[in-house]
Amino acid sequence: MIIELSNFFNNPSIIKIGSFSIQYYAVTWALSAFFILIFLQRSRIISELHINKEKVSDMVIFYGLFLGAICGGRIGYMFVYGLDQLLANPLSMFFVWQGGLSFHGGLLGVVISLFYFAKKNHISFLRLLDAVAVAMPIGLGLVRIGNFLNGELYGRPTNGEWGFVFPTDPYGLLRHPSQLYESFGEGIILFLILYFISIYSKTIGVISSSFLIFYGVIRFAIEYFRQPDSHLGYVAFDSLSMGQILCIPMIIIGIIMFIFSRKKT
Repeated sequence: MIIELSNFFNNPSIIKIGSFSIQYYAVTWALSAFFILIFLQRSRIISELHINKEKVSDMVIFYGLFLGAICGGRIGYMFVYGLDQLLANPLSMFFVWQGGLSFHGGLLGVVISLFYFAKKNHISFLRLLDAVAVAMPIGLGLVRIGNFLNGELYGRPTNGEWGFVFPTDPYGLLRHPSQLYESFGEGIILFLILYFISIYSKTIGVISSSFLIFYGVIRFAIEYFRQPDSHLGYVAFDSLSMGQILCIPMIIIGIIMFIFSRKKT
């Protein structure tokens, strides 16, 4: 099945009135924060940590979304994917409206901001990570849908009977909708895996380490269907993208964390 998307998908704005516009990407981020907030306010682990709803809101909106995902994601993107642009114009670090957020940078930012939050509120850092890890796929799945609606981060060309023609693609090729693959894999599948683990495992660190392992494996696999960044291309062995390279230490750290967590039981 070949689906040729209309120019509707070439317009990042849902609503545009004069200079004012609301973009798909912003909406999916807002929805992500909302659903993660609702989920965590009802989380068994959050309840065990005795974190009230006000602190959960503060943790999700300020520490998780702003400091972690947005600031961390932007810094990570500029240093890994946009270093040339950053060196040419250091102020481009703040040009967030031009796009450019890195998941791996955002993840590191979330971990650092949650570490500070945990220390400030005298709660277990690893157990807090476990709680947040279960909720993160909700946001990942929604943001990938935003990527799809924006017609960005599309997949590699395909010769099969299934594919999309994105109006944002200058070559007009039939491509894999890798954003939807990621939404399904990093969103639905990862959430179900982690939710199942959270029910049957009470060991501190197992959920967060499982997140690193399973996200890394899922992302690494789906990257084979995703078009590499045009200015980077393949960065190793003429077949591995930067996203795949960054997933390797993520998986290794997850395995080490999992082993140490199990040894403590």
